[in-house]
Formats: sequence, structure tokens, C-alpha cells
Amino acid sequence: MTEKNVVVIGAGVAGLTTALLLSRIPGYRIVVAAKHMPGDYDIEYASPWAGANYMPVSLRGTDAAEWDRKTWEVFNELALNCPESGIHFQDEDCEIRNRSKDVGSATADWFSELLSSSPWFKDVVPSFRTLSKEELGPGIDSAINFTSVCINTALYLPWLVSKCLENKVTFKRAIFRHISEASSLNIHPSGHVDLVINCTGLMASKLGGVEDKTVVAARGQIVIVRNEVEKMVNLSGTDDGDEEACYIMARAAGGGTVIGGSYQKGNWESQPDPNLAVRIMKRAVQVCPELTRGMGIEALDVIRHGVGLRPVREEGTRIEKEKVGNLWVVHNYGAGGAGYQSSYGCADAAVRLVRAALEVKTKL
Repeated sequence: MTEKNVVVIGAGVAGLTTALLLSRIPGYRIVVAAKHMPGDYDIEYASPWAGANYMPVSLRGTDAAEWDRKTWEVFNELALNCPESGIHFQDEDCEIRNRSKDVGSATADWFSELLSSSPWFKDVVPSFRTLSKEELGPGIDSAINFTSVCINTALYLPWLVSKCLENKVTFKRAIFRHISEASSLNIHPSGHVDLVINCTGLMASKLGGVEDKTVVAARGQIVIVRNEVEKMVNLSGTDDGDEEACYIMARAAGGGTVIGGSYQKGNWESQPDPNLAVRIMKRAVQVCPELTRGMGIEALDVIRHGVGLRPVREEGTRIEKEKVGNLWVVHNYGAGGAGYQSSYGCADAAVRLVRAALEVKTKL
């Protein structure tokens, strides 16, 4: 069988996961080419800044829900058997708290399925239950609880790279103005490229040959602290504005506790807003007093502040194949805040399209 030469543009969670799944299939010589790689921290590179966790916001019956379901199967396996990946369980300690006064807010709309008393994923994640009225705190009208995972991105992204390298994937730094350059700039060592996989995230809005203007930035700001807490908490909204959110999650292997956040669509500002940071910390301490044992935000031991831009595509994640000129392209971008929790499902769908496209090309 003649090997097919593939270039994956983008080394975020989408690009790395897609390259990994494709590399497990014989017959492909894969190069991951990107401006940014794991270890970099740049506002254009969303994956290192993510929380990241498994809290499905996809709607019942959609492709996105199926992608999330498939991804849980892998995350569950990694949390059980692969601690070096940086994924660990939050055993029965993922709590989603709902306030009726948040209905109609940006956060509540974003979390609509997550806030349901009977979401589609209740039969996927372990230990799902609805909290009784007696268990609800002040101001909380309903809540669900289940076992989830949290992902230490500083460990997980390099782990994905290492798994790709084991399968002979090559990595190369490159900047692309047009998607066709992936086949014309000697990116692949063979000098010939059969197909390009576009995992450029937010940059899909600017990349020539794609220029998807439905992809917009949704700015997220977080604070990472040394204070430890054995739970993951998400609130349906805040009292500090429609574009702000409240969540808390603890990373594995000394990765700290992530508190957030914001969801500011159209905002590309890369620097942390100190006033927003204070509001984030105040909300976290109020929602989860265990963080500082009731001592207020002054007792938060800050590791760093972070800002990332979620690559939100208005019509949802794009998983499609098309011809750009004479070049086959498979797209996998635009997952927004679901990049990690849909990563394996999206990558699997993209790989299926790669195989379909190259099979058609062979027959031609």
C-alpha cells in the first residue's frame, strides 16, 4: 500500500488528537506544522490556557453530543490507567449549581444542557444524581452532581506530542498565510502532500483559503492558585455581568486549582484585567469557602493569571472535507470552550473524512 502524506496545521488539542488517531492507522506519513507548540503561551494559542474539564454543553441528539460521548470513553480510560497524561477523576465531586435568576444570561444559555435536571450525558458519566432541596446552598434553585475529570494541560499537551512521536509523527514550526502553503513550502519531507487537516482554531478566521468569519474569540480569564480543593464547581451565572462566569477545578499532579472566569465574545485582549481577576477570586471564595478556609481572597496563593481565547464558531465545530484548488482539506476547528471534552470524538470524525477523501482520490 502506498503511503499517503498528510500535514496537520495546528498543534492545539484538536490538531494533536487528530494526528494521534490518524497515526494509529497504517499507511500515513504525518507532519504536524504549527506556529505554536506545547510549551508556548501565546494569545493565538488557546489550548494551554484552558481549564480544562469534562462538562458537556452540547445539545441532545446533535453530532456534538456524540463527539462528547466518544471523548468521555477515552478520558475515562486515561484517568483510570494513564496518570502521566495529567487527567484525573473528580469522583462524585463535579457539581453544577443553577440559579433561576440567571435564565437568559449568556452563561446560562451556554450551559443550557448542563443545567438541565436530566441532561443527555446522565447515562454516560458515573454517579449522576440530582441534589435534594436540603443539599442546596443559599440562592441555589437546583443542582446536579456527577463524576468528571480535570485535565492538567501543562502535562496533557506534551503527552499527546509524545504519543504522536512514538507513532513516527514529525513536528515542524511553520507560519501559513494560505492553507495551500502546507503543500507548497516543503513542509512534508516527501515534498508531496496528499491532504491537509486544518486544526487552526481561532486562526481559521484569518487563514487564506478558509477565512471563516463565523469564528470569533470568546475571551476567558482565569486565576490559578496553590490552594487545593477536592471538588469541581460550576455556577449558572454571576451577579457581576452577563459575560462573566464562576467555576473552580483542581488539576492533577500539582497543577494548582483553576478559578474563573469570563466569556467575552469578540474580545481579543491578551492581558489579564486586574478588576476582573478580583471579581473572579471573590466569587470563587464565596461559592467554595474551603478554598481559603473562610479567610477571604487574601488567603489565595496565586500562581499566575491567564487569558485564553476560545475559538467559537457560530454554527458549531466544523468537521468537513473539501477541495481547495487541487488540494484535499479536512477541517476540524471551532469547538469553542468544548475543545478538550469533544477532542476524541471530533478527531475520530475528521480521521474518517481523511480516509474517505484519500480513497476517492485513489479511485480518480
